[in-house]
Order: sequence, then C-alpha cells, then structure tokens
Amino acid sequence: MPVNLRGRSLLTLRDFTTEEIHYLLNLSKDLKAKKRNGIKGNLLEHKSICLLFEKTSTRTRCAFEVAAYDEGANVTFLTNSQMGKKESMEDTAKVLGRFYDGIEYRGFGQSVVETLAKHAGVPVWNGLTDDYHPTQILADFLTVMEHVDKPLNKVKFVYCGDARNNMGNSLMIGAAKVGMHFVALAPKSLWPNEDLVAEMRQVAKYTGATIDFSEDLDAVIGADVIYTDVWVSMGEEHLFEERVKLLKPYQVNMDLLNRTKNDNVIFMHCLPAFHDTMTEVGAEIAEKYGMTEMEVTDEVFRSIHSVVFDEAENRMHTIKAIMVATIGNL
Repeated sequence: MPVNLRGRSLLTLRDFTTEEIHYLLNLSKDLKAKKRNGIKGNLLEHKSICLLFEKTSTRTRCAFEVAAYDEGANVTFLTNSQMGKKESMEDTAKVLGRFYDGIEYRGFGQSVVETLAKHAGVPVWNGLTDDYHPTQILADFLTVMEHVDKPLNKVKFVYCGDARNNMGNSLMIGAAKVGMHFVALAPKSLWPNEDLVAEMRQVAKYTGATIDFSEDLDAVIGADVIYTDVWVSMGEEHLFEERVKLLKPYQVNMDLLNRTKNDNVIFMHCLPAFHDTMTEVGAEIAEKYGMTEMEVTDEVFRSIHSVVFDEAENRMHTIKAIMVATIGNL
C-alpha cells in the first residue's frame, strides 16, 4: 500500500507504522543524495514554517532551518512568543496555524506539542520534549543504515545510561517498530515506564523485534551499535551526583566496546557529549567533581568507531524528509 503522510503531525513514533518509518528513511536517503549532488530543491517552495523553541538547541534548529531553505521554504524562529504567558497553548496554536504551513516545537511537556497539533490545523513536528525525540531517532536509524552492513531488523542496538529519558523511550519505540534487537543497559531504577515497555513488546510481536533490559555489561556482546546520552537531562541538574553514582558503571569506554567482540561496532550519541573539559559545563564538572569524562570517554568519542558527526548531519536530511512528506509539493 502506498504511504501518504501529507497533513500528518510527528509527535512520537508510536503513531507511525513500520512502513511509514521506512518510507521516511528512504526519502531521507534520496534527499541526502540530491543535496550531495548540488541539486537545489523546490519541494517546500511557497511554504512557511514556524520553529517554536522553549529549550536551547544547536542541531534541531540548524537542521530545520537548512532543510527548509534547501527546498525553498521560509522560516520564522520564535522564542519570545506569548505562548503560556499571556496566551494559552490552544490560542497560540490557532494563530500560528493561520500563518504557517507547519510548526516545529522543542520544549518540555509532551502535552504542549500535543495541544499545538490538536488546534493548529497544520502539521506539528516534535523537535524534542521531555518524553520523546522522534526526529533524532530517524537520523540515528539512517546513520545505522549507512554504517552497519545489515538490514535494521537484524541489528543489535544497545543503549547505555538513562533508559527512561526521552532518548531511551524513543530509541526503544523506534527499534520495536523496525524489528531491531534493542537492549537498554541501565540500572533498573532508570528503565523505561512499564506501560510503554508492555506496549512496545506488543508491537515487537508483529515486527520481530526483541526488547531487553539488563544491568550486566555482558549485554553488549554481539552489539552492532553502542549508544549513549547525557546522564542528566535538561531540567534535572539537581540530580547530578545521584546520576553519576548510578551511571558511572555504564560509561562507554574502550573496554565496553571491546566487550562487544565486534571489531566493526559503531558508537553513537545524540550530542552534546561530555567527553572532555572543553566546554563551560565540562570544566565546571571537572572542577567540582574531578571528572574529565562522563557518559563517554574522549578515546571512544574520537575513535574510528564513532559516527556521531554523520549522525548529527543526518538530523538535517531526516527532518527535511519529514517536512517534505507532510507539507511538501510531492
């Protein structure tokens, strides 16, 4: 059956089928090849897009802006709106929907992006909330397709660290949808919500995916991908010492990569990563806690196993595919 995503919002990959996810990934590959060949696009010509940000951003903002410009769209970057201050989420959505063909939201509550989608009348794309980060997962899977010589449903993907944050949730959902063997390697207190796990295991019955959880480092044996994220998410800085104590055994270092027994294992991270002290935050952590590396060592981050910058670039190509598929002139 042909896939038609026109007019759809992307709030979480829970709402998308296996076929729809593969369609977006294949469209991303085509659009990436087009850009690499220097072909100027017009698939978003005469479209206007609003980027609504409540959280800081590098990759999400830049990816949406460049992707939109590549295909001829106009973009408004909006950080000082009246949303939630002098104007309700519903009213804001109705106003923006009159002006724009599509709206991206990056912020805190999942309920906010859902309210925007309910009332805007145009597609709304989740650029990150506390619960989900669907555009990142599409970029991650495109990167796996480029670097692992296996179909996605044959890949063993191990996520190390805080498995109940937006990345842990979203990677598990994506893996279940495409039939991967997904392992969350994390302390039990940081495993995902049981209801979400149960839902994804139901999905896995149809896709052939395997969803596992472990506190044993040997869970990485045979992994094709080792993935991690920051130990403390935005808004949870007060939990720093507790998280470091919990997650230090799950740091991605060369010993962990060697434990996979796979010379071709790749390392992934959604960035930014605390792998050295070359940032204000990294220097502050080193001074206060004596730690010069956190979730990943500098050795791994800069190694031949690391594909983090290919992954970062792919945010642009997959975000372009989302916009083209949902509001584009196809």
